[in-house]
Formats: sequence, structure tokens, C-alpha cells
Amino acid sequence: MATTRAILQVLDNYQKCKLDFVEAICELSTKEQNVEVLHSSGVLQFLKPLLLDTIPHVQQAAAFALGRMANFSEDLAIGIVDNNIHYQALRSLKELNRYNKKPAACMLGGIAKHNSQLAQEIVDIGSVEQIVLCLEEFEPGVKEVGCSAVGYIAKHGLNFAESVINAKAVPLLVISIQDTDLALRRASVLALAEIAKHGANVAQVVVDATAVPLLATLITHPDAKLKRNACYCLSSISKHSPELANIVVGAGIFPKIYISLKDADPQVRRNAAILIREVCKHTPTLAQIVVGGGGAAAIVENVTDTRGSERLPSIMTMGFIASFSETFADMLVSLNGIPPLVDALNTEPEDHIKSACVWSLGHIARHTSTNALSVAQCGALQKIVVLLLSPRSCEDLKSKCVKTLKGVIQKLRHLPALDALLQGPKLPEDLLKLLVLQLEKILENDEDGRTHFVTSGGFEKLQKSSIEPDNELKQSIEHINTFYPVEIVQYYSPNYPDLLLRKVIRGES
Repeated sequence: MATTRAILQVLDNYQKCKLDFVEAICELSTKEQNVEVLHSSGVLQFLKPLLLDTIPHVQQAAAFALGRMANFSEDLAIGIVDNNIHYQALRSLKELNRYNKKPAACMLGGIAKHNSQLAQEIVDIGSVEQIVLCLEEFEPGVKEVGCSAVGYIAKHGLNFAESVINAKAVPLLVISIQDTDLALRRASVLALAEIAKHGANVAQVVVDATAVPLLATLITHPDAKLKRNACYCLSSISKHSPELANIVVGAGIFPKIYISLKDADPQVRRNAAILIREVCKHTPTLAQIVVGGGGAAAIVENVTDTRGSERLPSIMTMGFIASFSETFADMLVSLNGIPPLVDALNTEPEDHIKSACVWSLGHIARHTSTNALSVAQCGALQKIVVLLLSPRSCEDLKSKCVKTLKGVIQKLRHLPALDALLQGPKLPEDLLKLLVLQLEKILENDEDGRTHFVTSGGFEKLQKSSIEPDNELKQSIEHINTFYPVEIVQYYSPNYPDLLLRKVIRGES
């Protein structure tokens, strides 16, 4: 017969085995590569009853393990919802024990981060208010996990952002920015960014909570993650309207933000460039603030020094600045802004980056013939034509190529540049028509130009163009022909050898 001591020893061994098991799973869940194996082995069914275990440490470790795995795996997050495990996490959030709140909020946030459907599941069980209450806890770790969960919910759409606003999350997030705990500050700033990005109204809520002055001080913070989140949040506010952008500018981000364009962290550099873009895109006045404070040179340097998606925001910023006025476009040209755009056009493999380059070059060139010539002389036009004709180019890139070429051709007054474009790859007829009209205007009053046009081979190329007789383009070509002696026109016409042969035969006979 077993003694009382032996019986208690068996139960004690069971409790220890549970604790060892859940701690091992918790440790394994910290590595993403382990999650798929754990999920396929049915780990949910093992951990679900442990969330109700009598030992608090077992409950907490099980919840942490599920939260970490949900954070890594969308399939596992769906499994948690399908097994109604998230309801247990909500019950834990309602408890007074802060040690239970942290893993519960971790699990709910890990579920919500993946997509709007899972986020809606978390909202529908009424967990948003309980998650926001985590921000009132004294323990920084609990507040950090709560901030992260708020951000994961808010990022999926305007209705989710409004749900966390209605739960009074924004004032608590702003208070968390001022905490001494670095991880908490990072999470709170990112959550505010995820709220503000969805529209002017929700961004105004963040502004009204006096977040902007606090965020502006963080763009020079020594911590890279906090700095990149601050830039992201300020850009999420600025992008919606000139009024919001003016508030951000008024917080004193210039010229401090230009230092971040040279930061060692590439994401800080990119987010800083995005912030500058979102400010200056709205009005000439805001663009003037950037240009007048030395920002144009910093942006050109950023495009020159960076590669890939990191240079995209500054490429677009150049286009926004140039679009506002001839003066701004001239400044970008004087700062040698065109060569880095052409370099990106030639070297970047992604179509959306090429589209941005073409778009920005078009805005620089569209104001004056001088700027159009600067773009042409950098070899941009030939590359744009190649991209337009390439079957691999996306429709957006082709559309921007057509628009830019039209704008440049209509401004260009330099015959050699137009001639080079004519002698390149065959242009679509609408662009060729614009090109011939420009040639017509120039050649009519330029005797030396007419000579150059013949000796360069441009005149011959024009004669060999296959155009219908009654076409408007054909009429323009025939008008150009009137600038030359009949013999020149006949000599370069496609049927000249046959005509000459007939004359020889008639002469011999």
C-alpha cells in the first residue's frame, strides 16, 4: 500500500514535469524555425489546458509560448482562434495579476498582427478596452506589450484605429512616450504611427494629444529604432494635409531631420526621407521650407549615396519640389540633381523606382527648354524610350514614360537632342508627331540646323518613316521637305535608287 508521502511525490513529479514541459516549449517558441514543427505536432492541444493550470507560472509560460508562436505564424494564430483559446487570454487580461496580463496581451497582439480578419476576431471579443488598460499598469513590460498589441490592431484599417481611439488609447500612448523605458517608448511611438496613418481625422487625434512636440525631439535620439519610429509617426501625420504638415514643421523638425539622412541605420535614413517627402509634397510654401533650409542639397545627396528602395522617397521628393515652380527645378539642376536620377533609372531593377525617376525627371524638365535640355544631355530620353518600348515594363511605368517624353519634347529647342531622339528606337506615332512638329519649328528658321539635320542622318531617317499619305504627321514631314532643295529630298527618299535607274535607262535609250 502506497504511503501518503509516495502519493504526494507522484503528484509533485507531475507538477514538475508540467513546468519543465511548458518552459521547454516557451524556450523553443523564441525561434521562428521551431514554430512550424511545434504546430504540426499539435502543440496547441498540449498548451490549451495549461492556460487553466493551478500553478500561475505554468499558465503564464503557456500563454507566452502561444503568444510568441502566434507572432511568428499566421496559421498558428488562426488555430488559436479556431480553438477559442483567445477567450482565455481575454479572461487573463481581466485579472488583477499583472503577471498574467503581459502574456495574455502578448498572445492577443500576436494574433492581431497578421491580417484584418484576425484583428477583427480580437476586437469582436471585446479585448481592446482590456488591452488599453495594460497601458495604465505600473510595470513597463506590461505597458510595452499593451502598446504593441494596440499597434497591431490599429495598423489594419481606419475602423481598427478608431476602435483603439474610442478605448482612450492615444493619451496613454503619449504618456508612454515620456517613460524612461526604451522598449516602451519604441512601442508607443510605433502604435501612434499605426493609428495616425489611416486618415486626417485620426491623425488629428494624435496631434490634439500633444504628441508632435514629443515626437520631434526623438528624431535625433541616439537609439536607432526609436528614431526610425519617430520619423515614421511624424510622416504618418504629415501626409494627410498641409495643415497637419505645418504642425509637424512647427515642432522644429528642420533642419535636424537632414542629419538623419546620413544616419548609420538605413531604415532611419529612409524614414527621414519619407518624412521630408510627406511635408514638402503639399504646397510650394512647405517645399520652400525644405529648399530654403538646404534640404534640396541633402535630398540630392541622399539619392546619390543610397541604393534600392532607400533612395525612392528622395527621388519622389525631387519630383514634388520641381513640380511647384521653375525656380525649384532650376535649383535641383544646379545641384546636379539630374545625374543621380538617371543613374537610378539605369541601375535600379524595380519598375516602381524607375517610374519615380521618370516622373521626377519630367517635372524638372517641364518648366523650361534649358531644363529639358539638361535632362536630354544626361542621356535620360533614350533610356525612357527603351523602357517605354520594353514588354517587361509595367503599365504605370509606360504611362509615365509617355507623359515625360511629351513634356520634354514640347519644351526642347535643341536640334541635336531632338535629332538623337529621332534616330533612336522607333517612337510611337503620337510621340513622333510631337517630335516632328518641334523639328519643323526649329528647322524653318535655322539654316545651319538644316545642314546638321542632313549630315547627321536625321533627314534620311525622317524620309524613310512609314506614314500614311493623308496623315497629319506626313504633312509635317512634307512641310520640312520644303525647307530643302528638291534634289536633296529626292536623294534621301526611299525610292531614289529606282528613280535614278529609270532616268539612266531613259538617257541610254
